Amino acid sequence: MSKIVKRGFFPNDEKEFSTKSIDKLFLAGEDLWYLLNKNYPIKGASTFVGNHYLLSERQRLALVRAISSEKNIKMRKSKEVKAIPYGSIVNIDGYNTIITLEVALSNSLLLKCMDGTIRDLAALRGTYRLIDKTDYAVLLIGRALEKNKVNKAIFYLDAPVSNSGRLKQKIIEILDSFPFEVEVEVINNVDGVLEKLDYVVTSDAIILDKCISWINLNAKIIEEIGESDMCLDFSSLYRLTQP
Repeated sequence: MSKIVKRGFFPNDEKEFSTKSIDKLFLAGEDLWYLLNKNYPIKGASTFVGNHYLLSERQRLALVRAISSEKNIKMRKSKEVKAIPYGSIVNIDGYNTIITLEVALSNSLLLKCMDGTIRDLAALRGTYRLIDKTDYAVLLIGRALEKNKVNKAIFYLDAPVSNSGRLKQKIIEILDSFPFEVEVEVINNVDGVLEKLDYVVTSDAIILDKCISWINLNAKIIEEIGESDMCLDFSSLYRLTQP
């Protein structure tokens, strides 16, 4: 039996993202939102807000990932594909998508961000290994793509990240029986490739800002499986500002 691993689990998360801490985090998020809309750079603005509210490094990272300017949110939403056209080719940011699902299946911390995406704080930084949640995460992607009747799914994996070759074989193996073509590319510049494509599956803000169109697939999958109790909803901050 494979070892049970909780992807993205940090012992202090229950304290730093507890009910008691959420009010402070949301206040800090509102301040960061205000500064971003005044065109302050995210690095300086998040440092200022984090110092003011005495936030931990992980709380600061959560705000940076969850909060975006209104301009960027509107731009991303304008490019979001709500219904995937029949027979489409989808381009999947492999690690970004699979790791977030592994975090959800581990019931570790997730962020529902202002732009509607689901992001995690796993912070693997170039190292990755397959865990007991990997197979099911890939299977969930396959089921979602089958449901949407895509013609082909191209997964892009970062070559410098450890175990990319093993993950490639795992994806091909699990999705072999699904009724769509599967291709896995292990390359050096995943972001640079996805930034030029349409029907991109990712939550990476840099890619979302540059790609032709994108699909919020993880948000739909996680909503359906309802796996994580540790999901902070920062999207409400944006909804509250809208008429």
